[in-house]
This record gives sequence, C-alpha cells and structure tokens, in this order.
Amino acid sequence: MMDGFVALYIFMLAAICGHVIISRVPVILHTPLMSGSNFVHGIVVVGAMISLAHADTTLERTIGFLGVLLGAGNAVGGYVVTERMLEMFKSSKKKEG
Repeated sequence: MMDGFVALYIFMLAAICGHVIISRVPVILHTPLMSGSNFVHGIVVVGAMISLAHADTTLERTIGFLGVLLGAGNAVGGYVVTERMLEMFKSSKKKEG
C-alpha cells in the first residue's frame, strides 16, 4: 500500500517538474525538445530486446518483436523530426566565395 503512495508522489513530482521546465522553454524550441525526448524512448528498445531475449513462447516472442519494432520506429522518428526541425533554423542564404 505504501509503495503505491510513494509511486504516486514521485509521479506527481515528476509531472510538476516537467510542467515547470517546459513552461520556461521558449515556444519555438518545444518541438526540438520533444523530438529529443522522443529518443529517450530508446530505453523501450533496450527493454524490449531484453524481454525478447528471455521469451520462451511464440506469443512472448511476437510481443517482444513488436516492442523492438515500435520502439525503434519511435527512436528513428525522433531523430527524423529533430533533423527536420533543425533544418528550419538554418539560414537559407548560401555562402559566397
């Protein structure tokens, strides 16, 4: 019972900290920040790979494979969005000389 309250307390603190931190970031940087944080979901890939390594049944292997596939897609998507957003901040003027 106490573990549940501790987990809820940690979740509430994380939510408040996240809100305070995000509210202080300029609006123009929200998308790159979110793209970068998408890559944190790469941890899902590691967890899914560990689960897949310990899978014994076909159902467990299928779920592990889907976890690896979706986690990798999310990580790659985060990189693609970050790259696309960074292109928007580059100057359109070409260097002469």
